[in-house]
Amino acid sequence: MLYHLFFAIHSKITVFNVFRYITFRTVLAILSALVISFFLTPRAIKQFQEWKINNGSREDVPDRHAIKKGTPTMGGSVILIATIIPTLLWADLRNEYIWIAVMTLVLFGGIGFIDDYTKLKGERGKGVSGRTKLLLECASALAASVLIYSKGTFVTQLSIPFFKHATPDLGIFYVAVCVLIIVGSSNGVNLTDGLDGLAIGPVLTVCATFLLFAYLAGNIKFAQYLQIFYVKGAGELTILCGAMLGAGIGFLWYNAYPAELFMGDTGSLSLGAGLGVIAVMIKQEFLLVIVGGIFVIEALSVIIQVLSYKTRGKRVFRMAPIHHHFELKGWNEEKIVVRFWIISVILGLLAMSTLKLR
Repeated sequence: MLYHLFFAIHSKITVFNVFRYITFRTVLAILSALVISFFLTPRAIKQFQEWKINNGSREDVPDRHAIKKGTPTMGGSVILIATIIPTLLWADLRNEYIWIAVMTLVLFGGIGFIDDYTKLKGERGKGVSGRTKLLLECASALAASVLIYSKGTFVTQLSIPFFKHATPDLGIFYVAVCVLIIVGSSNGVNLTDGLDGLAIGPVLTVCATFLLFAYLAGNIKFAQYLQIFYVKGAGELTILCGAMLGAGIGFLWYNAYPAELFMGDTGSLSLGAGLGVIAVMIKQEFLLVIVGGIFVIEALSVIIQVLSYKTRGKRVFRMAPIHHHFELKGWNEEKIVVRFWIISVILGLLAMSTLKLR
């Protein structure tokens, strides 16, 4: 909104010509998101405490988590506000990719909100059933995928890191792949959100990486030079990535150990879906598997644990997701979180290296 206001008068007041640059507007989005997050989060914590919107007791976590009972949750609602408002302020609202991404954030945030609310009001802290939640996620992801596919300029080829000529064209089946990526990414972040600051750290790494790739994919000269897909209009997603980055940093200030606020499913499902839909729109589908490797590992640990127990009657890990396994091995929470962050940064650097290793 402010972009359209200021840029409209750039011919009369030349200083406003700076708003034509995506880089400048991205910086504004990051700073705006930070300000909104720092302003709203402490107020949300106080209000959530008054409303008793807090973390309840759970049976699927180590006993040491009992001390977290009573910590306010549903902080993802603040993350969403601090992401969406700067995006609408500084992005070109004529860009369809921006609206698809915002729609995805809102839909998955809504699913997470329903689940969080049900946990607060339901018996023994149980939320929406897994089957119902998955159906809602698939329906939301399908809506976003169809909108992306319906764009006449969008290609249905996959980009495989490290291989510049490996670009299989899936045609209509690309929609199914998009749904899988969005839903998988959403649940991967959700499974990772089990320790103070654990999920938001890798989310920030992915946001920073995709910020770079979105900018490059939206610039035809850079895209051709680096031999990545050029996606007309994808550059505006740089601003959304910046807003998510700023909102995430602001949230981490209060979510770092010991956490004053949890994001809940409202935040984890929406952030994961947001990263998934951005990966699809900037044509870096497989790159998400690399840079979001922490989410992949967490999800695989649950799958392996379930399959092993059902087929062999034995558990591979002491508890899944895998961060709980390390807790039961005696690692303290801060060590697990920082080490996972370090791995995430390494994976982010590896993802960036694919720009030249093709």
